[in-house]
Amino acid sequence: MKPEKNRKIQATVDQTTVKMKKSVGERSFQLCNNIFLILLGLLCLYPLWYVAMGSISDHQKVLLYSGPMLLPQGLSTEAYQMVSRNPNILSGYFNTFFILIIGVILDMIFTCLGAYVLAQKNVLWKRPLMLFIMFTMFFSGGLIPSYLNMKQLHLTGTRWGLIIPFCINTYNMIILRTAFEGLPDSLIEAAKIDGAGHMTILSRIVLPLSKATLAVLVLYYGVGIWNGWFWASVLIRERNKLPLQVILREVLLAPQGDTEPIAITVRYATIIVATAPILCIYPFIQKYFTKGVLIGAVKE
Repeated sequence: MKPEKNRKIQATVDQTTVKMKKSVGERSFQLCNNIFLILLGLLCLYPLWYVAMGSISDHQKVLLYSGPMLLPQGLSTEAYQMVSRNPNILSGYFNTFFILIIGVILDMIFTCLGAYVLAQKNVLWKRPLMLFIMFTMFFSGGLIPSYLNMKQLHLTGTRWGLIIPFCINTYNMIILRTAFEGLPDSLIEAAKIDGAGHMTILSRIVLPLSKATLAVLVLYYGVGIWNGWFWASVLIRERNKLPLQVILREVLLAPQGDTEPIAITVRYATIIVATAPILCIYPFIQKYFTKGVLIGAVKE
């Protein structure tokens, strides 16, 4: 009986393997899809590679060179030396990191508090409040009223003007609220029975179970602050308070003159210096993207 039983098991395994095998059409589609995605990735990566190679190239050879640049044209670090001697770059880094660190901390605090309140089931006027908050996603006060409001609050000419008015993003709060609503109600009820307050429930139960979504929102806020230049150029006039992206914009839009061959490599080097930190951090948080957004977007 044993050999017969083994034969039946083997036949079942063989049938399952045959069913799991992909057809020729499926394998061909997967191959074409992989090739397309690889080519698309290389196409997106090439501009950054071009800028990186141009930043370590000789400025005279770059000026005379045309076509794809896969390798540096005469190795030179002159552009990076000029960037390092620019005091605006160093002050821009300091201002950007100050705004980034303080801004992300305050953004996450207010977003978590707002999302937790809106995720509760028995909140007074919860639906009208949510509609009022969502209204701000489609309509705003406008540029001039916002500027006048910040001016009356004495937020112009200071780095806090780039932090306090932007402490919460409606879209991010809705994602986090939906993630909080997806948590089991039994956990919250058990904590309340044990005497836990709202701050204890939020800090010890809700937030630890929403790490993936929180990581995504930290990246969203961080990239938004790092790339922000518009309001900084509107609110701040002192150069020692300008963030890095405003300095980068000034370098890229600088008028062309006799030093144009050097300016090309300096522009490339400035782009690399301004984007390298966020590019180094992104791969460590990217893995949370799909998981975090899906957790916050689908309500069970």
